[in-house]
Parts: sequence; C-alpha cells; structure tokens
Amino acid sequence: MKLRKQVTVCGGAIFCVAVFSLYLMLDRVQHDPARRQNGGNFPRSQISVLQNRIEQLEQLLEENHQIISHIKDSVMELTDTGAVSPSGHLPFRSANGSWVMPFDGRPSFVAVKSQDCQVAVDNHGQSDLQMLDVYSLLKFDNPDGGVWKQGFDITYEPEEWDKEPLQVFVVPHSHNDPGWIKTFDKYFLEQTQHILNNMVLKLGEDPRRRFIWSEISYFSKWWEGADKQKREVTRKLVKSGQLEIVTGGWVMTDEANAHYFAMLDQLIEGHQWLETNLGVKPQSGWAIDPFGHSATMAYLLKKANLTSMLIQRVHYSIKKHFASTRSLEFMWRQSWDKSSDSDIFCHMMPFYSYDVPHTCGPDPKVCCQFDFKRLPGGRVNCPWKVPPKAVVEANVEERANLLLDQYRKKSKLFRSKVLLVPLGDDFRYDMALEWDQQFSNYQRLFDYMNAHPQMHVKAQFGTLSEYFSAVYKAGGVAQGARPADFPVLSGDFFAYADREDHYWTGYFTSRPFYKSLDRVLESHLRGAEILYSLALGHARHAAMEGRYPVADYALLVEARRTVALFQHHDAITGTAKENVVVDYGARLLRSLIGLKRVIINAAHFLVMKNKEFYRFYQTEPFLETDDRRATQDSLPQKTLIELDSTGPRYLVLYNPVEQERLCALSTAVDIRDQTNKELAMRLVTDIQSGDVFHTDLNGFQMQARRQFLKLPLQANFYPMPSQALIQDSQHRLSLHSAQALGVASLESGQLEVILDRRLMQDDNRGLGQGLKDNKKTVNRFRLLLERRDTGNASRLLAKLVAMFRSLLPLALRRGGASEVDGNTSSPYVCLLYVLGTLLISSASSPPPATPSLPPLEMTDSGAPAFPSLLGHLTGAVLNHEVLALPVLPKKRGVPQLQTFCPLREPLPCDFHLVNLRSVVSQEDPNSPSPYTAMILHRKGMDCSLESPSLGFNCSTTQGQLGVSGLLRGLDLQLLQPVSLTLMHSAPPLANDSSVSLNPMELSAFKLKLR
Repeated sequence: MKLRKQVTVCGGAIFCVAVFSLYLMLDRVQHDPARRQNGGNFPRSQISVLQNRIEQLEQLLEENHQIISHIKDSVMELTDTGAVSPSGHLPFRSANGSWVMPFDGRPSFVAVKSQDCQVAVDNHGQSDLQMLDVYSLLKFDNPDGGVWKQGFDITYEPEEWDKEPLQVFVVPHSHNDPGWIKTFDKYFLEQTQHILNNMVLKLGEDPRRRFIWSEISYFSKWWEGADKQKREVTRKLVKSGQLEIVTGGWVMTDEANAHYFAMLDQLIEGHQWLETNLGVKPQSGWAIDPFGHSATMAYLLKKANLTSMLIQRVHYSIKKHFASTRSLEFMWRQSWDKSSDSDIFCHMMPFYSYDVPHTCGPDPKVCCQFDFKRLPGGRVNCPWKVPPKAVVEANVEERANLLLDQYRKKSKLFRSKVLLVPLGDDFRYDMALEWDQQFSNYQRLFDYMNAHPQMHVKAQFGTLSEYFSAVYKAGGVAQGARPADFPVLSGDFFAYADREDHYWTGYFTSRPFYKSLDRVLESHLRGAEILYSLALGHARHAAMEGRYPVADYALLVEARRTVALFQHHDAITGTAKENVVVDYGARLLRSLIGLKRVIINAAHFLVMKNKEFYRFYQTEPFLETDDRRATQDSLPQKTLIELDSTGPRYLVLYNPVEQERLCALSTAVDIRDQTNKELAMRLVTDIQSGDVFHTDLNGFQMQARRQFLKLPLQANFYPMPSQALIQDSQHRLSLHSAQALGVASLESGQLEVILDRRLMQDDNRGLGQGLKDNKKTVNRFRLLLERRDTGNASRLLAKLVAMFRSLLPLALRRGGASEVDGNTSSPYVCLLYVLGTLLISSASSPPPATPSLPPLEMTDSGAPAFPSLLGHLTGAVLNHEVLALPVLPKKRGVPQLQTFCPLREPLPCDFHLVNLRSVVSQEDPNSPSPYTAMILHRKGMDCSLESPSLGFNCSTTQGQLGVSGLLRGLDLQLLQPVSLTLMHSAPPLANDSSVSLNPMELSAFKLKLR
C-alpha cells in the first residue's frame, strides 16, 4: 500500500507540473507587450503557433498519463507475478551501484519421471560393429599393400560371376566446393555455371547418360540466371532419372565442427528449394569430402526420409579392416537406439580418394588410364606415367578386359554383386570436351562388355539411387531395409587420416574466431526465426499483417543461406584461403546485422501492450541492437545505455532458451605474435577417468572416446562442437563450449582443449598457404562439476548452492554497469522490459526430489553418455545468450510496454524447441507462407547425477506434449507431422492432439497459426 501511495503522489506531482507549465505559458502570452500593442488581435501565424503549442501540451499530458499508468502497471505486475520476494523487499541498489533482486524464497521443484531417464540406464543399442571396439582392435600399422598401398592384394576366380553377373553402375559427378581456393562467387563465375550449362546440353544427347549433383547453393544460383528453356529441360532430366539430386543440402556440410541446428537448417533450406523449384525429393546421401563422418548426419538424413547414404573420408586403416571383412556396406545405427528405428544403409568408399584413379578398382595406375580428361594433349595427366587411350574398335577388347579386372577386384570387397564406380572429381565437366571424352569412351566400353555374355557383366551409367536400388533388389529387401547378413554399426569416424600419421584434427580448432562468430549467428537465427513466427502469428491474429514488416522474411532467408553456406566443409573448418575466409566473414556479418533488425522489429511488436499504438518506421527503429561489430574480423562492442535525469530508460530482454538462466564467463586468446604454435588449455582433476572420455557430436549426442597410446598425439584429438566430459563412479566434470574446438584427454582426469593454432607453412593438401590470419578471439566456456547420487545429496547441494551464490555478485556487478550485458533470470522464452537498468535475480530452494534410479554402472566404456538436466541447461544458456535491446528515447515518450511470454507454460524440461520456422511461400521465395514448422528435440538425460536447485520448476511428461494450448494468444488451425526437412507429410492430427517423442528423437510438425 505504501508503494502504491508513492506512485499516486508521484503521478499527481507530474500532473501539477504540467498544468503549471501550461498556466505560465498562457500567462506569458497574455502579458506579451508586442501582442498588447496589437490590441489583443493575434496575427494568423501567431494563432497557429499557439494552437500547435497547446496541442503539444495536450499530447504531453496524455503521455504523462500513460507513463503514470505504465509505472502503476509495472508495480502491480511485479507484485502479482511474485517477482518481489515474500519478505516484501523490492530491488535495491547496493554499495557499488548495482541493482540487486533479493533471493526468492519460493520453493522450486524438479519432477522428473524415472521413465524419462531410462535412456541413460538401459544398455545401449546392439550392433555388430562398435567403432570404439574397432579402434581397440586395430594395430594402425601401415604395411605396403602393393598396388593398393593402404590395402592388400585382391584375387578372384573368373567363374565367380557365371551364375550372377556383375552389375556395374558408373556414376558421373562433379564435386563443387562453395568456397576453398576461390570464393563462392568466383568459382560459380569461372567454373560451376559452365558445368551446369553443359549438363543440360550433354545429358540431352543420349538418354543413357547420367549425372548427380549435390550442392544446392550453386544450383539455386545457376537456376536464377537460367532461361525458361533450360529450366524446363532440367525438370525433364530430373523426371526421367538422368539427373539425380543427392543429399539436397545447401552444402556438403562439415560433420565435425557444425552444430546439428545448422546441419539441419542447411538441409531444410536445400530441400525446401528443391520442393519449390523442381518438385524432387532426394533419396540418397552423398558425402565424399567432409574430413570424417558423424553419426548425427546419418540420423538427420534418416529423419529426412532418405533411405541410403555414402561416405568417403575414413581412416585408411578402418577402410582396410572393413574391406577385409566385407563390411564396407552396413546399417548405421545410433548408439542410443535399442531398436532399429534409426538405421540407415551406408556405403563406404574403399580407396584413398573420390577421384577417378581411386574409384574404379584397387590399382590407381590402371584406373587413371580410364580418366579420359587426362588424354594426351590435355592440361591434366596421370602421375603414374601411363596415359589414357581413346577407345576405338582396335583396342576396345583389351581396354574392356583391363577395366573389368579392376571392377571385379573392387567388387570382392562387398557382399553383393552390384558395384558402384564414381566418375568425377573437383569441378569436373566444366568443358564440353570432357563430357564428350568421358561419356563417349565409356559408352564404347559398356557396349562391348554388354555385348559379350562370356564377360558376365552388365555395365552402364547410373545415378546413386539406381545403384542402391539394385543392391536392395539383389538382397530381396525393400528400399532402405537391411539386406541379410549385412552388419549393423554404431559410432562415428573420427579422427580421419588419409595416409601415414597425417591426421586431420587441426581443423577442429583452426580459425576459432569464425567458429565462434558462426555460433553467434546460429543463435541469432534461431532467435529471429522464433520471434518472427510469433510476431507474424500475432499480427495475423489481430488482423494487422499489413502493418507488420513481413518483408523482414527476406532477411531471414538471406541469413539461413549464409549460415548454411558456412557449414561447408571448407568454411567452418577453417581450411579455405585467407581471401575466401574474408568473404565468408563479410557474409556472416551482413546476415548478423540483418537478423538483429528482424529481432528488433519482432520484439517491438510483441512488447507493445496496445497494438493500436504500434507504428513501424524503417528509418526510426524502436530498439537498439545489443552490440555492434565494426568489421567482420572485430570483436563486438556492447551498446552503452546512458542514464540521466531526463527520465527512465527502458530495456527489452530476449531470453531465447526455454528455461531460466545464469551467467557465463569468457576468456580472450591472441597468438598473432607466435610462430608455429598451438595454444592449449589443460584441466587437471583427481577424477579417475582412465583412458576414456566423451565428446559431443554436433551438439546432439555424446560419443565415447579413448586415448590410444599406439596412436600419435594428433590422432587422440577429437571434435568438441559444444561439450566434453570425464567421469568416474563418483563425479563428472563437463566442459561446455560456445564454439567448436579440438579436445583430448591425454591423462586420467584431464581434458586438453586447443584454443588456437598458427602455422607458417602449407600442409600439402591443396590450399597452398599456412594458417596465419589469426584474430583476437573470445572463447566462452563453462565448467560443471557434478556428483553421482549416492545418498549424500544434501552435502553436494550445499556445495553447488555455495558455488552459484559466489558467482552471483559477479553477475550483479556486471548487470549493474551501464554496459548492456546478457545476464537475466526470466521464465521460459520471454521478452521483458526493465525500467532504468538491468535487474538480476536468482532463487534458492530446498533440495528437489530426484527419481529413484540405480547409479550408472561405469563398466562399459563404449556406452553412450548423456548430460544431466543441469548439463543440458548449461549448454543451452552458454550457446544462446540473452539479447539486451535498449529502447531508443522518443520525443513523445515510450508507449506502454508489456512482458511477452509466448508459452502458456514451460516445455517439459527434456524438450528443446530447435526452431519455429516460417515456411517459405511457393509463389515468392522472399515471403512466408501461412505455415510454420515447429522442430522439437527430446533430449536424453542422465538422472543419476545429483540435482541442485535449478531456481525454476521442471517436470517431464514421458515424451507427451500438447501443442494446441502451447502458444499463448494464437489459435492452432493445423497440426501435421512432417519429415525433418518438411518434404514428406503424414496425415494431419486433430488440433487438440498431443505429440509423442522418444528420448533423443527429433521431430518436425507443420502448424498453421492465427
């Protein structure tokens, strides 16, 4: 009551001052001598000025009234929502000038059902091949294998194919890097557009010809400039099966450093483009150049309804082992999957490279003779000094038998009598001459082989899916099903070595500045997608779509494609030339600026209490950005809020995660004055982890690792996109990272992270320069120490509460400064306004009840690990900072604002909203359709770790989520399950249905919101 009286008195004083000012002005006008000389008759211009001033005063009075109401509502809201502590204390200013929110004494609870923790307790899925066991088994020696240097001698009996002829599918392809030695645009201008132009012309010359294409970033750019006739011919080639789009992602994504949000987003962007422009749905994945392969990518392809996939860059010792056991084709299963739901058929190419000398068979000296671009007189030759020969009638028999010998030897490495032979290389087929050389000579060889039954072979050009279909047919199974006796594999394929001890692990850290900038852009993209979809939905609900800046969708599309482009395996990896990196950086910065605009405009609309007062002026933004970057290679400068006596300043805070949050810490790294150095951070503990540790795969799942003394130092480093952990039967230490880096555990109880690396020389892999363009880089981490639940929960709880409370003063000091920072405590995904300065709050409560579960057995070092609930929250908070958006001062005052919370209640705490993405219109690629894609991830979690008070309520629902009542203020008009990239639809569900997800499952739904 006392506070309300103070507000009333303050408001009355403001009103009196305004009235008194009006009286003084009128009195001055009445006693003006100049006006008295005119007998009180004002000139018309003076009367007009007086009327304007009176109208301005009336407007000021109205705005003063709004401010008073605003303050009153704010106080009422703080009281009603319980933001004031039960003791009645309001926020107060501490001795150092910081604002302090007293601890909220209200109890919080964690109600996690034991069934929701079973994924961490049950035995992991069964597989024939577990990659950690394979690593333990192999010697990783490198004896000379003869013509197949990294393999072994292959022999066969000529009559082996008498009963079942060998089927050979030669698959022409051209691998186009969206940036590496040249920039994306320069590659397109000088090479890629000519490849695609020739494709349209040359495939049309013979219906037996085939070609596959992967990178939609290039294909879409070519499509924009293609005339109507080329587009129609292309559609016919796709429809006839001569041209196949494989994978269909925007790029061929890196699989080590990329976060699964971006991996999925680039796949959605490519698939949505294909659906809009070609009406095609990819069936097979094609990944020939990423430097190692992740199980996460296999899962994303499976959930996108692809049935098969191909990989290439795998450690040569593993290839040799799999070839010797005929396990190069397998069902790839997720390590946490106890069924076969996640299985996808995978083909591993057996030899050194994807170029022609290493794809027809084990002897590159022979295979190079069948790369007809290398015919004498050309710019490329064979390093083995035996050039190709044009196929003519006089030599076709000898040439065909020589090639068939390689085909047969290669086929001995597989379990079916169906053979895949890729025919291509980087930026191949850019000249019309190569199309003629390759297709004409190979067709003569095929015609000869097929015309001679005694050769027992059927050879033809084919697409990737035609090959897989033949494998399934030969095995007598449906598309995508497991053929009899084919093995099941779990695990991943890191680290990659192409020869000797040349391990490709440095790129886990290379150019960390841009790895960090990429993660910032991803967080902004997710935040902008969610806010834009919500704002658009509320604008449609209020029939205000015409007043909202729907055109911001074009900025979203640009940012989606920029993030997608940077997932390319020579972009986020840091393996491109310096000028190409600068081009990537400029694109990242431009899109980041655009996303901040989208966020500002959406937040402006959503926090307006009375939408009738909403006005959008492009030249007069309502909010400022939280920070600014002067150039693409500079660190951000926080926006300063200047407080003065003219009145309060308002601040909009956007918390893009589903729960409340704590602060995060950061460090800066600068090694620009070093030569051939790598800077590492080593964490040393007394945890008895032995030689086992875990790293995450793409921020999606954890993968067990082991240090192998039989391998060189560089072979024991693994990608850490977001987390690494060590543990024993008592404790777990998790290192969470806001940027992708390389990590190892070289001793028991240790983690070692490479923070940056500077190399002055080339690594002889085609780049032609060292790694010398280092930047001052901010690396952000968070350490989480947890104890296994052994009945002493209260003691651990006391330690953790003490730890968090010791961090709180730091957060409060940072929050009280005039620099806008990202620390706040706010319910789920909420926008808050704050008067004057930033308020920091936290909560403490009695220990929550944890599910009664048996302690995790630490006997199986290959078993998958799962973060705890607190671990998941820590990673989310670290990777999605609060965006602090100051309200710009207005001459007429700030209109009444409101707290906007889109969720009626928080999501179950094992659910993560991956994205809420407005679907592109089929008519206009820069406009949204009426539909929104909601992508959900149900996280697997380990409940055997003691849970401190999280400061918010947390419950689980055994994977059930009601969608119809999820979003406040919006009506759900459609709820339709779709594949992960939105291309395949299931029948719509009733709008009041609940959706169900299993632990670790990713699912997508098409919504129509009004």
